[in-house]
Amino acid sequence: MAPPQGPRPPLEFGGPLGAAALTLLLPATMFHLLLVARSGPARLLGPPPSLPGLEVLWSPRVLLLWLTWLGLQAGLYLLPASKMAEGQELKDKSRLRYPINGFQALVLTALLVGLGVAAGLPLVTLPEMLLPLAFAATLTAFIFSLLLYVKSLVAPAWALAPGGNSGNPIYDFFLGRELNPQAGFLDIKYFCELRPGLIGWVLINLSLLMQEVELRGSPSLAMCLVNGFQLLYVGDALWHEEAILTTMDITHDGFGFMLAFGDLAWVPFTYSLQAQFLLHHPQPLGLPMASIICFINVIGYYIFRGANSQKNTFRKNPSDPRVADLETISTATGRRLLVSGWWGMVRHPNYLGDLIMALAWSLPCGVCHLLPYFYLFYFTVLLVHREARDEQQCLQKYGLAWHEYCQRVPYRIVPYIY
Repeated sequence: MAPPQGPRPPLEFGGPLGAAALTLLLPATMFHLLLVARSGPARLLGPPPSLPGLEVLWSPRVLLLWLTWLGLQAGLYLLPASKMAEGQELKDKSRLRYPINGFQALVLTALLVGLGVAAGLPLVTLPEMLLPLAFAATLTAFIFSLLLYVKSLVAPAWALAPGGNSGNPIYDFFLGRELNPQAGFLDIKYFCELRPGLIGWVLINLSLLMQEVELRGSPSLAMCLVNGFQLLYVGDALWHEEAILTTMDITHDGFGFMLAFGDLAWVPFTYSLQAQFLLHHPQPLGLPMASIICFINVIGYYIFRGANSQKNTFRKNPSDPRVADLETISTATGRRLLVSGWWGMVRHPNYLGDLIMALAWSLPCGVCHLLPYFYLFYFTVLLVHREARDEQQCLQKYGLAWHEYCQRVPYRIVPYIY
């Protein structure tokens, strides 16, 4: 017998109307960014010079290329992993097991791409296919989300996500009804979360750098910084892949259009915006300014990695010497909340590090255009919204202990500001 269902959480993202709006607005925003990044004015808030026709967006050859990419990453996912990790306990008291081989997939992809380029693979032409690739990824996300929604209609109650089964088809399509949809040995959400989009992001960046070399004879310092910073970020995420198993995306959110589109389309084609901008709008960058930008990125990465590592170490083993001396607050659930170290500075120090790195990624693009700073603006909104969702969940979970934690650590992301 299925376990009794508790009260449904309040609808997020503005309910069905908000979900419908975001389902249309997010792809429209992505295509707007792709179009204006290659235009002369590159105005973030202005219209693109022209809208592409279907003959520009639709290409069976590009669709096949996109599906081949997904198939390659799925094949690398299924390769033997040196480590298997258990996820959190589900409603039926079971735990899923996940292969920890994302960094291995990144390395193998780099080797395969390198061999392909040596054999004549025209990676330098990839930037010319960004629009049809983005269209193929968006189409895939829509179809994929629809199939997953239909699949979830026959899923047992214990397999559903806390927030994606409101009964409204638009809202549930967007948020996702099933928490952990499976396809044989493939955990669909876990696979999509880091691999096709993140690895695709650095591959797009590399192709933009290669096209810059072809156009101008050598890569610019600004393009090298953007590629290096973002490769570090992706490599770090895949090296610490196991940490994602405790994030809200995996433990709370269903897998619907929000995550499918975000993982497969939004990340690779929007997060590469700085490199796209630099290809079409080269920016002079001297060594002194480059050194300052590198220092900013190092500070952001130091905070981001230090906070996440401290949290993950504490969750795995609170007696670990690296975290054993940290001050904590006991909760009714048996878990303890850190109130010293990184997590005693602000409630989300990893978000602070993320935002500092986002600034460093944008600065190589100069300060004359808003467009390269879109990621910083968007990520600020995203993290503030995510922080609010975190706060609500922690309040429900920890009650009075969370109130005490908020009194001890009053600032949410930025010390003395927010």
